[in-house]
Amino acid sequence: MSEKSPASVFFRQPCRFMAGAATMASLPEFTHPEIAFIGRSNVGKSSLVNSLVGQNHLAKTSQNPGHTKQLNFFLLGEKLMLVDMPGYGYAKVSKTQKSEWDMLIANYLCGRPTLQRACLLIDARRGVMPHDDEFMSMLDDSAVNYQIILTKMDTLSKSESSEILQTVADALKSHVAAHPHIIATSSQDKRGIEELQNELAVFAAK
Repeated sequence: MSEKSPASVFFRQPCRFMAGAATMASLPEFTHPEIAFIGRSNVGKSSLVNSLVGQNHLAKTSQNPGHTKQLNFFLLGEKLMLVDMPGYGYAKVSKTQKSEWDMLIANYLCGRPTLQRACLLIDARRGVMPHDDEFMSMLDDSAVNYQIILTKMDTLSKSESSEILQTVADALKSHVAAHPHIIATSSQDKRGIEELQNELAVFAAK
């Protein structure tokens, strides 16, 4: 068995739910560096958070889009806050609820001083959709540091995997705030999880 990286060891530390915020006024205080996980509804945000910390039920998962209805804050090892956010795009909610979520997401991402990076999840089976491109443009305009994380890579063949990586890389050329390195992951077979842990562990409070 190969030796685990320091980042993998860090991500196996206790991780606990700290707060849920459905409005800007209910956001927790600025206590730790934060990593936000955002993407279209049902892209696999909660499953990815669970895979990162090695817990099956920390972040609640669902097959129904729109399950995450607030920003959920999880404190890892007393050093790093992981933020599971509501999905944008399609969800079985009212237009009013969707508008409130979109406003909450935008205000958090653009105005949170402790936010170190936004992980923008893209379903590898679908690539960059119009809602994704619009959201990326918003992050560009707001100078929010974000990185593309492809999810559900286990559903693709090797040739399809190579194709989607190239397609997304090409799409990023027009987005100035995007981190150039794309990480391909699967919460099913755990590919890319250690790579993402290595990428994010550097933001933990010293």
